[in-house]
Amino acid sequence: MILAAQDQHERLTVAGREVAISNPGKVLFPQPGHTKLDLARYYLAVAGGALQGAGGRPNVLVRYPNGIGGEFFYQKRAPRSRPSWIDVVELSFPSGRTAEEVVPRDAAALVWMANLACLELHPHPVRADDLNHPDELRVDLDPVPGVEWKQIREVAHVVHATLMDFGLVGWPKTSGSRGMHVYVRIEPRWTFGEVRRAALALAREVERRAPSLATSKWWKEERHGVFLDYNQNAKDRTIASAYSVRPTPDARVSAPLAWGEIDQCDPRDFTLATMPARLASLGDRHAHMDQHTGSLASVLELSARQERDGLGDAPWPPHYRKQPGEAPRVAPSRRRVPRHPLIEIGRAREKKDALAGLERWKARHPEAAAHLQAADVLVDAMRGRFRTWTRIRVNLQHVPADQRPVQETLDPDDQPNR
Repeated sequence: MILAAQDQHERLTVAGREVAISNPGKVLFPQPGHTKLDLARYYLAVAGGALQGAGGRPNVLVRYPNGIGGEFFYQKRAPRSRPSWIDVVELSFPSGRTAEEVVPRDAAALVWMANLACLELHPHPVRADDLNHPDELRVDLDPVPGVEWKQIREVAHVVHATLMDFGLVGWPKTSGSRGMHVYVRIEPRWTFGEVRRAALALAREVERRAPSLATSKWWKEERHGVFLDYNQNAKDRTIASAYSVRPTPDARVSAPLAWGEIDQCDPRDFTLATMPARLASLGDRHAHMDQHTGSLASVLELSARQERDGLGDAPWPPHYRKQPGEAPRVAPSRRRVPRHPLIEIGRAREKKDALAGLERWKARHPEAAAHLQAADVLVDAMRGRFRTWTRIRVNLQHVPADQRPVQETLDPDDQPNR
């Protein structure tokens, strides 16, 4: 690698390719002071591991041009102005649209993506040479508010045992945020729909084995403990892959783990500053993933048994067309006889503004607020066409009926979909 200062650019020579880093001193993480050049150097240092997770796959670009404190956006379409050596592939989406997405092939591509302030690597679960058949199933452990890391570990062990019972090898990693992911390499011969159905069957089986710890319920007002988000396996869904830097104040990364590390690991230990040394010392914990490809046949048999027992399809994400066999896509709180007394507080482009509206609501209704539990406040990251926005709802299930506030005018109401 060769560095050469030139005005407001640094030029990195990576594997024979020259990559310009514009505004290299731009601070992306104010707390530790990490800059865009630091991000580029990080991805250069962990390139082998990062390409194991995201290389050869189409990637959504998640860009933070003004750092983690500024606005960010999802960019599916590869920039028109790009080096000739940046590979792309055209994908079609459930909406009917198509887009050419970036396919990183080498360390130079990762550095180029870092120059676009792409903190995270968001690959699809398919290879660029077969866009219709996923080669990995993703188990996403998403804790509801108030759930401690210890419980996520416990659920991860149940997932591990369940996968082993079905002849599958799981590869765990921290999400880099609050949860954990477990990847499973599979033969690329099943459709997205079949892989999602297998993920749903696994989620329900884990819930059956650990009903007090885990849930497969899609609607937030019905969840408890750790939610196994089976819909992360639907077509067009991506999650941050191994070694991705996450937009947290301490610049955490998604860290591949060995199963023996689960009980001792702390997500705070894995950051942009510490991960290169870990990789250099221990190697890539997921390096042998491709050598353990499994079959979904037995899990799909489980899915068929569940269906015979009355467990049909579960809800899909809201922007998908209604699927054959899917139950009415109506949240419990909106049914004729609602199971959960849910009210909406506000909608905002920025999460902090939505949370400020929640605090104003609590100040207006202190008696009701005193009864709320952590999981009763539902903070939803809603994905718009180009960026996310935040919706906040409150489940009044723990508030005495005579103290429950009625639905009020949203505060704030930025009308972010317009």
